[in-house]
Amino acid sequence: MGIEALRTDDSRFADLPDWPYSPHYVKDLPGYEGLRMHYIDEGPVDAEVMFCLHGEPTWAYLFRHMIPVFLEAGYRVVAPDHFGFGRSDKPVDDSAYTFDFHRDALVSLVEHLDLSRITLVVQDWGGLLGLTLPVAFPDRISGLLIMNTAFAVGVKPSEGFIAWRDYVAKTPDFGVGRLMVQTVPHLSPEETAAYEAPFPAPEHKAGVRTFPALVPTDPSMGGVEVSRLAIKWWSEQFDGRSFMAIGMTDPVLGPPVMERVHTAIRNCPEPMRVEEAGHFVQEWGEQVARAALDTWAD
Repeated sequence: MGIEALRTDDSRFADLPDWPYSPHYVKDLPGYEGLRMHYIDEGPVDAEVMFCLHGEPTWAYLFRHMIPVFLEAGYRVVAPDHFGFGRSDKPVDDSAYTFDFHRDALVSLVEHLDLSRITLVVQDWGGLLGLTLPVAFPDRISGLLIMNTAFAVGVKPSEGFIAWRDYVAKTPDFGVGRLMVQTVPHLSPEETAAYEAPFPAPEHKAGVRTFPALVPTDPSMGGVEVSRLAIKWWSEQFDGRSFMAIGMTDPVLGPPVMERVHTAIRNCPEPMRVEEAGHFVQEWGEQVARAALDTWAD
């Protein structure tokens, strides 16, 4: 029996600002039969890949300021929506969402598209999940552009994260667009609506509701073991290029967390500190992307 899921109508994604990209879908990922995952795939098919992984409660639209910079530089950009988010199908049962459910989907997508020479571009849950991908296929990963995120190793969470997790638990139908504009005040009404677009009704928000509770805050939780293996790989075996940008006003995954992450990335250069940015650093993505490419060109 398949997983019961909802699909947001395509009409809600029409004419989004700064989003000219055609949707791509895969419907036959092993273990996810019957579920449709959305991704964008732009640029030369044989180029190095920027694999952009979003977090909670956003979707690939969050990378709209970075994608043109990558394409201009000749990269291929692949940016999926996790199940439960964006244009991907949304399982309705909260219990369907687990760390492994999402990680295994990303592993399957990389294998399905046969991606190689991958630079991971990650933030929030994109990092919690994406940073573990080298454990599955270390030879496919060649770089890292990392923004406010963490390794999911079951450490005590910050007070900011606890407040956020409690808020979501008490407000299962919170307004995604409202949250985004509170966090990124310069968003236009049209951009705010784009973040709200995937969620026309409360029953579409199971992913939004469950992601905060899935963050491993105890060593016994799912994701911890593979994340520990990932730290070992990033700190001891990684020999590619890296770049870190920190949104300095982030109360959840801000400077203290990112400084710890920085020590775990072998040969990671001094971070770029975006003083005015909060959690959603990609909203300052053009300057971050250009700084990363400039660093790698040196």
